[in-house]
This record gives sequence, C-alpha cells and structure tokens, in this order.
Amino acid sequence: MRILTQDGSTVRPASFFDQFAKQAECSLGHPMAFVIAVGAIVLWAVSGPFFHYSDTWQLVINTATTIVTFLMVFLIQNSQNRDSAAIQLKLNELIRTREGAHNMLLNLEELSLSDIQELKAHYEKLASCARNSIKQGKADTDTPEVHLG
Repeated sequence: MRILTQDGSTVRPASFFDQFAKQAECSLGHPMAFVIAVGAIVLWAVSGPFFHYSDTWQLVINTATTIVTFLMVFLIQNSQNRDSAAIQLKLNELIRTREGAHNMLLNLEELSLSDIQELKAHYEKLASCARNSIKQGKADTDTPEVHLG
C-alpha cells in the first residue's frame, strides 16, 4: 500500500518493524526507562542476600543484560540507518537546489573510499587556502571547481 502526497508522488507507509522500532526508541529513550532500569538493578542487588549471592542470582542479571543489549543493537542500528538516510536525502536536496553547488557530490556516500579520500584532500586544500586568504585580509568566498580522478 502506498500513500499519495501533495505533489502526487507516493510513499510507502513504515513497515511493522519500523513502527515498532520508532515506538521502542521513544519509550526506551525516555528518562522513565532509565529510572526503571536503575530500579531493576537496585532490586536485583537488594535481592542478593536473599539468594545468598548464588551463581543463579548472578546469572539472572547477566542473562537479562545480554538479552536486552542484543535486542537494543538492532533497534539502534535501525534508528541510525533511518536517520542517516534521511540526513543524506536532506543534504542531497540542499546541494541540488543550491546554484553553483557541485551536483557530483550528490550520492557521495556511494563512491569508493579512495575517491572520497581524494575529494576530502581537495576540500582540505581549499580550506587551507581560505584560511591563508583570511590571514592576508582577503575574502575566503571563492567557488573553485572540484574534479575527481
């Protein structure tokens, strides 16, 4: 199923997992979730004497934290993937709509590492030249061409 937007394009609604992950992010990132987690640890620690600090008592907290950590890794990765993709799209839109911007920078994250490092070195050189211009009392607002390869 797709949702029709104002401009006539369509978008797919979020999957069940995406909806669940967003809700979990909101819930688990809330200060009350931290308070509950601290409460659980305190409860576990206080129960130590009752269970004579047994191996089973220790295993309970180790197992619980391992399971929670394992599941949280997937939720965090989902959140980071979604946020990263959204930021890339926003940056692409800013580049696309800026007159004089280098459209070759769109989809930059898909280039090889060596191409990205080459571009980075070029931009570092531009930044260094701009700093030198400022030190000499000149403007640093130039738009030199960027060439790859």
